[in-house]
Amino acid sequence: MSDLDIIAQAFVSARRDARGLSQYPGAEPGSLSEAYRIQDRAVALSGGTVVGWKVGRINAPRDRELGANRLAGPIFAQTVYPGGGVDPAMPVFADGFGAAEAEFLLRIGTAPQPGKTSYTLDEAMALIDAVHVGLEIASSPFSGINASGPLVTISDFGNNHGLVVGESIANWRDLGFIDWPVTLEIDGVEAGAATARTMLDGPIGAARFLFELLAARGIALRPGQWISSGAVTGVHEVSPNARVTASFGDMRVSCTIEAARPAE
Repeated sequence: MSDLDIIAQAFVSARRDARGLSQYPGAEPGSLSEAYRIQDRAVALSGGTVVGWKVGRINAPRDRELGANRLAGPIFAQTVYPGGGVDPAMPVFADGFGAAEAEFLLRIGTAPQPGKTSYTLDEAMALIDAVHVGLEIASSPFSGINASGPLVTISDFGNNHGLVVGESIANWRDLGFIDWPVTLEIDGVEAGAATARTMLDGPIGAARFLFELLAARGIALRPGQWISSGAVTGVHEVSPNARVTASFGDMRVSCTIEAARPAE
């Protein structure tokens, strides 16, 4: 078994057991290629159904060093919940890292052309059939994941552990939503506020990045899959028993946070 396989197995096992990792389980990846190879191995070992992809930002100066300003990780079917009605209880690893992020969620309507590795924003937009408001739950068994940089984040599913899908946005193609005020509250206290216009080239740019990245990795996308397009107001740490509410203009989506339990 290779070192990359050992790391992937350690993360998959810790996630299944809801067990924290105080240290990274091996030598940290040294390149984007290596980090994504660990991710690929972990996806295969998990046996889960991928129903979407989260996109996150790589901040300076690492973006220049790595030649990429975004990263991606898989979202699995068993971690996606509808918002509205009764707020879902979203698990985080109590002995690891947990955070909540207000995000615009893009639904793929048309599968990207296999082998196409370059897109304009208009071409990327044409493949999207809906935009929803939502929450990404970022969580990893490794408590130091967020402080260890983008390569470590990529290696453990991009630090994703769930998605809350809120209401759809009418007339989203006019892109007016990128100027909506977005806030995120934890237990009634505002943790962050911003607009999607501050996010590089915005949510559609996140889709373009993902289409190009996955084509280069040889990973096919399907209609109906989600793109969690990036944290609008930042990454806000949460603990079990917290209540999280994201506001997107007049739209709201909420959840509670609970401790992850071992898989049955």
